[in-house]
Amino acid sequence: MKETQVLQGVYHYDEEPCHKLLYPQIKQQLGYDASKNYTVWKQEVRAKFIELTGLDLIAANGDCDPALNIEYNEKRDGYTEIRFTFQSEIGYRVPCYLLIPDGNKEKYPVAITLQGHATGFHNSVGILKYPEDVDYHPRGEFGIQAVRRGFAALCIEQRGMGERRPRATESASYRSCTYTAMQALQIGRTILGERAWDVHKAIDLLASEFSMCDTDKVLITGNSGGGTASFYSACYDERIKLCAPSCAFCPYQPSILDMFHCSCNYIPSAFRWFEMQDLSCLIAPRNLSVIAGVKDNIFPIEGVRRGYETVQKIYAAEGAEDACSLTVTPKEHWWCEDIVWGEIARVTEKLGW
Repeated sequence: MKETQVLQGVYHYDEEPCHKLLYPQIKQQLGYDASKNYTVWKQEVRAKFIELTGLDLIAANGDCDPALNIEYNEKRDGYTEIRFTFQSEIGYRVPCYLLIPDGNKEKYPVAITLQGHATGFHNSVGILKYPEDVDYHPRGEFGIQAVRRGFAALCIEQRGMGERRPRATESASYRSCTYTAMQALQIGRTILGERAWDVHKAIDLLASEFSMCDTDKVLITGNSGGGTASFYSACYDERIKLCAPSCAFCPYQPSILDMFHCSCNYIPSAFRWFEMQDLSCLIAPRNLSVIAGVKDNIFPIEGVRRGYETVQKIYAAEGAEDACSLTVTPKEHWWCEDIVWGEIARVTEKLGW
């Protein structure tokens, strides 16, 4: 153990070694193993993923009328903006923006965009609510970027963020969704499972209520916490044909276990069962485009590359080697608009969208 330092009369340990000593002793019980029956293993991973995220409990409360409420439908420059809320499960409403390109197409492919720990999903549609939003525009206008590229853009407010921050957190940083995440854990859920469920039910809603949205052609993307939720949403909902998480994919140990992260990143006991890259089997053979910053200091590129090697093995086992990719940007923990949408364009062109 490292020597202690005395700070204002309090002993301060440079590092707590106990947990980190345990990491190497843990062998993921459902980690990818080429010697296993792949089909059986994938089924086991899905069942454990649903159990640990609490998606089974969430689904049990999710058989409800969406009670769609359209708040406005307004014309913008080159697209129409629809603001609405809907009920994804009993007692919870999801705020959304849907941007529809101008044109005469009967249906448009759908791009679901998720903000990370910004001030909220209003950034995706170019609305500045807070002084700090200025530094995020136009880079953070994910929905507008999507609709300008011909997609029907669905922007969803994630649980615990923006307009969905509980009043109990008003005095905390706008980046904090800890209260909501901890509430979920206490009742056997995870906020990641809840966010994936909201995406799942939003696709249901598009299919039933918005005929201009082609729910046979759905992609999901986002940066940081938005990328994380994109990944887990695609693990759950097979209608998502392309998942493009930015600055979010990384094995657990070099990222959320080795440094401080928001509590919304964690799934209880997950590290005992699988690593993040093992869960790519729940997306394969659908398209997975991992985007990572070479200088990202919270999702280190060395870890990303190591995890991606397992992704490649899983996609090879699916006979879908060409359906996964790793794109490394020259930036830090940063949404690189041209690079992200360039990769999306490459895949969607291949898909014939």
